[in-house]
Amino acid sequence: MIAKLKRRTFITLLGGAAAWPLAASAQQPAMPVVGFLNGGTPVGYAPYVAAFREGLRRAGYVEGQNVAIEYRWAQGQYDRLPALAAELLRSQPTVIAATSTRAMFAAKAATTTIPIVFTTGSDPVKRGLVASLARPGGNLTGVVTLSVEVAAKRLEVAHQLLPAATMMALPVNPTDPNTEIVSSDLQAAARTLGVELRTLLASSEREIDDAFAAAAQLRAGALVIGSDVFFNTRSEQLGALTLRHALPTIYQYRAFAAAGGLMSYSGSNSDSYRTAGIYVGRILSGAKPAELPVEQSTKVELIINLKTAKALGITFPITLLGRADEVIE
Repeated sequence: MIAKLKRRTFITLLGGAAAWPLAASAQQPAMPVVGFLNGGTPVGYAPYVAAFREGLRRAGYVEGQNVAIEYRWAQGQYDRLPALAAELLRSQPTVIAATSTRAMFAAKAATTTIPIVFTTGSDPVKRGLVASLARPGGNLTGVVTLSVEVAAKRLEVAHQLLPAATMMALPVNPTDPNTEIVSSDLQAAARTLGVELRTLLASSEREIDDAFAAAAQLRAGALVIGSDVFFNTRSEQLGALTLRHALPTIYQYRAFAAAGGLMSYSGSNSDSYRTAGIYVGRILSGAKPAELPVEQSTKVELIINLKTAKALGITFPITLLGRADEVIE
């Protein structure tokens, strides 16, 4: 009888032990979800996504280990962003990273309770997104990249390289909310430099081709491309057109210069995305967006493609080469 009791006790304990891992697994909390919303493409923004993940790691979060990321890309079709933002909400994210200006507005319209960390090149206070940079209030905070503010500087750099050019062209996307500000600033800078600046509209791949062809027909001395996610995702096309039409062209980001563009000059997107990742990690750890001041990225990068310069018959002055953060040869 005693032997039977011991045997039953052993079987009961064995059965309970087998259930322990299942019970422990059931008690483990699910990984927090970060919703990542962008107006561009995953290929075009791959370096910046890597910087965002690096920021998360610095804050103690590694994708797939202790945090999950749900990505939504509008592929340059901005009218898709509201639906993509609503779709993200169904994944019940702990925080949303809205990493373009249009994405930021779509996320804000979608929720007033879920924390949102944005990256933008526009002024979030003037846009009514936050109460102030120091005390954003509400459910938004993030990082401001030097983009709109340095657009006029790109024209100045182009003029410094090509001082004899009396007319330049400015391709802009008319659907971008920053276009009016950028165009106004650049026209003012052009008047100061004594340069005529022709505005060319481009909101599709075909219109980008047409804009370069028009600039060539106008005999523009250089092109200064307006700031927009639409152009960001088409660096290869822009770089190829620079060489095809033999037009000295300057744009925002390194990817453009690496693709054959002559120069890029703007705030560092990688730096902004890295900081955004850190902010997302801090919120995952309990920080409130209203308590996190909006960061202003001050890092500016000048990239020069000497191979393209040689193809265009352009010699860079030592003053510009000395300022370059990177020279592509």
